[in-house]
Amino acid sequence: MDIALFLDFDGTLAEIAPRPDAVVVEPGLVATLERLRGRLGGALAIVTGRPVSVIDGFLAPSRLDAAGLHGVERRLGGAVTGGRAEDHPDLRRQVARLQAESATLADVLIEDKGASVAVHWRLASPDDAERAEALVKAAAEGLGGAYRLQLGKAVGEIVPAQATKAHAIRAFMAEAPYAGRTPVFFGDDRTDEIAFASVNADGGIAVRVGDGDTVAGRRLPDPAAVRALLQDWAERGAGDLTALPPA
Repeated sequence: MDIALFLDFDGTLAEIAPRPDAVVVEPGLVATLERLRGRLGGALAIVTGRPVSVIDGFLAPSRLDAAGLHGVERRLGGAVTGGRAEDHPDLRRQVARLQAESATLADVLIEDKGASVAVHWRLASPDDAERAEALVKAAAEGLGGAYRLQLGKAVGEIVPAQATKAHAIRAFMAEAPYAGRTPVFFGDDRTDEIAFASVNADGGIAVRVGDGDTVAGRRLPDPAAVRALLQDWAERGAGDLTALPPA
């Protein structure tokens, strides 16, 4: 089976950290991804809620194909397209509001990504976490139908309504070297479920990392298991994907 491989980052390739900037990339991961990309004829991309520039920092010196901000921006073999903050003036006003209104909430982080914004409350007290979730929900409602709210693991993110990882993967699949291959997507969060459903519908294989209800057909327990599998594929080639543990 000739596959096109799509990989989420946080919670999939790397363990989730208390703060987004505290994520640690395991030694050898970048070399594994580069070798595996070669085996796949280039058909490997990171599909993430992070900006592409941030992924580049974590995976330096590699510059893999990537979809960032849930597909708002995309890089295929070169320059990044999309994702300009100046194209989102209404969102920028809500970002400023979120920053002001969350200032008194201890351990609540506003992650300004330019064309999207995420509110993190993983380290916050239960009361502050509840207030943070209410703030991001109110901000999303204030933006109307042009944007949508994605709730994940102790995070709420506002993104352009048309941006999903499903759209990003399908955009890659329309172009070389991805076209004509079977899409395979690894992800770990509720925000990945739309892409799982899309990959399933397109005859691909969706792999959920970690626990939780899912529409994915396969499951691995944690990022360490993902990294071990990818290293094996990099050394020997992808095996029978239907042999992966069922979800």
